Amino acid sequence: MPAKRRVTIAVIAQEAGVSVPTVSKVINGRPEVAPETRQRVERLLHKHGYQRRVSPGDGPVGLIDLVFAEIESPWAMEIVRGAETAAREAEASVVISVLHTHAGPGRDWLERIAARRTDGVVVVASRLSAGLQNQLAARSMPFVVVDPEGEPAGGVASVGATNWHGGLAATRHLLELGHRRIGMIGGPADMLCSRARIDGYRAALETAGVPVEPGLIRYGSFLADAGHDHGHALLSLPDRPTAIFAGSDMQAFGVFEAARQRGLRVPEDLSVVGFDDLPLAQSAWPPLTTVRQPLQDMAALATRMVLAMGRGEHPEARRVELATDLVVRESTTPITLSSPPQ
Repeated sequence: MPAKRRVTIAVIAQEAGVSVPTVSKVINGRPEVAPETRQRVERLLHKHGYQRRVSPGDGPVGLIDLVFAEIESPWAMEIVRGAETAAREAEASVVISVLHTHAGPGRDWLERIAARRTDGVVVVASRLSAGLQNQLAARSMPFVVVDPEGEPAGGVASVGATNWHGGLAATRHLLELGHRRIGMIGGPADMLCSRARIDGYRAALETAGVPVEPGLIRYGSFLADAGHDHGHALLSLPDRPTAIFAGSDMQAFGVFEAARQRGLRVPEDLSVVGFDDLPLAQSAWPPLTTVRQPLQDMAALATRMVLAMGRGEHPEARRVELATDLVVRESTTPITLSSPPQ
C-alpha cells in the first residue's frame, strides 16, 4: 500500500485558493489575514491533519503558556508553583495569562501565543471550544487542561483530582462524628469538579440512610464571599445545619466568618470542612479540616505532559485524576447535646 503523501503548505494553499505566504501567516498567528480566509485555512489544516515541519533549528523555545480563567484565589498560586517547578526542571519559563472569563481563550490570545512559538499550553479551569481545539491542533500546539470546567472531549488531555471521592470522604467524616444536618456549599452548578464533590456528598448521605435535603445545598463561586453569604443563609434556617462542607478552603473561611458574626463557635457549635488544603488551612483558627487535592502535583504533571507532547511523545493516559485525601484538623468535632442548633 503506498505511503500517504505528506500534506504541505503548498497543498493547503492550492485547496484554499490562497498563496503559500497566507497559509504560513495563519500557522504562525500573524494578524494580517482576513477572518474568513483564516477560518477556511484552519479548517483545511485540521481536515488534513497538517503537522508543521520541524527543522534542526526549530527545537523547543523553552516557553509554556499557563492560562487561567481567574487568578484571584490562593488556589491559583498553588497551580503556578507546580507549573513553574516542572518548567524549571525542563529549563523552560512560564507565561501566565488571565482571561477573566470561563468561556475559554479567544482568537487574539491564540494569535499572540502562536507568534511567540510557545512549546505548549496548560489551560486551567476553563472551557475549550471545539473550534479552539482545532485551531491549536492546526498549529501543532500541544495543550493540556487542568481541572476542566466541563467534560473534556475524547482526545483532550486533562489532569484533575478525585473530586467525587473527596466529597464522599468529607461528608462521611461528618456523619461519623454524629452530624445529620450537613450543609453543602458547592462551586458553580455547571462546573465539573463542583458537581462531582456534591455527588460525593449525596452518595455519603444516601449510603448512611440520611435524606438529601435540597435546601441544604447551595451553589456559588469558590471564593470566600460565597462561603460567607451562603454560610449566613444556611445558618439562618430554623433548623440550621450542625456542620457545613464547603467546596473550597476559601469558602470554608467565609463560613468561619459567617459563624462568628452569628455568635457561633467552630467547632463547638458548627463543624466545617473545606476542600483544597491550601497553606492557609493549617494556619487558620481553628486549623481547617479539609480534603487535600494535590494542586501543585496536578499542575506539574500537566506541564510535563505538554512538554512531552511537544517532543512528539504521546501520554500513556489522556485523562488523569490524582488522589484526594481527608486531612483532619480542629474545625470538626462530634456533635453533642450540649450544643443544640440555635
